Amino acid sequence: MRNAPTILHLDMDAFYASVEQASKPSLRGKAVIVGGLGPRGVVATASYEARVFGVHSAMPMAQARRLAPNAAYLVPRFGIYREISEQVMELLRELSPLVEPLSLDEAFVDLEAGGAAWDEESARLVGMKLRADIRAVTGLAGSVGLAASKMLAKIASEEAKPDGLVVIEPGTERALLGPMPVRTLPGVGPATGDHLRRAGIHTVDEIAEAGEDELVRLLGKAHGHALYAMALAHDERPVVAEREAKSVSVEDTYDVDIHDRVRVGVEVQRLADRCVRRLRAAGLSGRTIVLKVRRYDFSTLTRSETLRGPTDDPAVVREAAARLLDSVDTTGGVRLLGVGVTGLADYTQEDLFAQAAGVRVEHADEEGEPEQTVQEREVTPVERRWAAGHDVRHAEFGHGWVQGSGLGRVTVRFETPESEPGRVRTFRVDDPALESADPLPLVARRPGGAPAEGAAAGVEPVVPGQGC
Repeated sequence: MRNAPTILHLDMDAFYASVEQASKPSLRGKAVIVGGLGPRGVVATASYEARVFGVHSAMPMAQARRLAPNAAYLVPRFGIYREISEQVMELLRELSPLVEPLSLDEAFVDLEAGGAAWDEESARLVGMKLRADIRAVTGLAGSVGLAASKMLAKIASEEAKPDGLVVIEPGTERALLGPMPVRTLPGVGPATGDHLRRAGIHTVDEIAEAGEDELVRLLGKAHGHALYAMALAHDERPVVAEREAKSVSVEDTYDVDIHDRVRVGVEVQRLADRCVRRLRAAGLSGRTIVLKVRRYDFSTLTRSETLRGPTDDPAVVREAAARLLDSVDTTGGVRLLGVGVTGLADYTQEDLFAQAAGVRVEHADEEGEPEQTVQEREVTPVERRWAAGHDVRHAEFGHGWVQGSGLGRVTVRFETPESEPGRVRTFRVDDPALESADPLPLVARRPGGAPAEGAAAGVEPVVPGQGC
């Protein structure tokens, strides 16, 4: 372990919920819960105002609604989350070539590798500037932890929440870790935590006191050795630069099982198109098309087909996914569908008929119904959907977001990130003046693309200090 706190851990505070509050002035300072809104949905992120009621990520949405019935419940907008995440990651890459993203809102940075920091004072200054830069560029708050190892830097950022900065000075690690619960250490999940608790081990100090031999006896050689080292504040794991993606995939879970075979086909086509958009956004192509189907009884089937060369052609991916679907029995109902592409490359196969020489891993039935053409599948009417929290534009009232819909009506609040809380109006779901819209930037920008003057100066963000 190094002798200076030059490993930085950034955690964007309540990221999804903070983005929604920044986008929607009427939700600032209020309980906001983002996730799947159906009966099988789970909470992705809850704002601090919602956490007061006991709501937390990964909680079933039905339970969250019981705890916080008056909160705003929104469907995730992953497009804008990814866009803001990339802005943040770009700021991190300016500090060092060694940036290890853990998710859209979390990353490690080796400041020493980039020459950005070499001792406690320089590391603290980098952390302060990073938080100000994130605030200026995105309008959001992030918590920063600085320490001599990844484990301690992550613990420091947890201590910094919300909207703070904590530096763990070398030499103070053992005293800091000692009284913390065993679940603080990486790799100690619920099962390991319960196992240690039954052995009378509740704190990090008690792990160290138990000794390495006892931990190996309780947890096995690899886990026991690693846990003992971490209890002594030893963590030699390096920051690993962003790895290349091995696959690109999308999937949807449905509130009600789908029994209609035509509807299943339409959903697979829609997922294939979404997968290709994500593939192209990453500048990639892929050679193997994968279909995932989870049926009514929770059994999950995966089918794949390998093409002669990599492609990012949506027609090719749609056709391959449709062929794979032909080999799956969905008569009992489908609760989840997914389409993915593996065997990634940074070029595409020019042969438009690459799929003709494809090799199927799982074979479809030799006899079956004549296959519908892609065009026939695409014209199947799909009901217009208005997801809560998503952006819309009305020909008369301008930009807004969906508060809710049902019984043939959709309720919209018209406001923008820079406006006052807006007015609410209700329309028919098929109102021709209402259409889906792209999200607006959270921070006003000059014509040249730089943040507006107030933001660049590091003024207060448009969102209150929220933490994840």
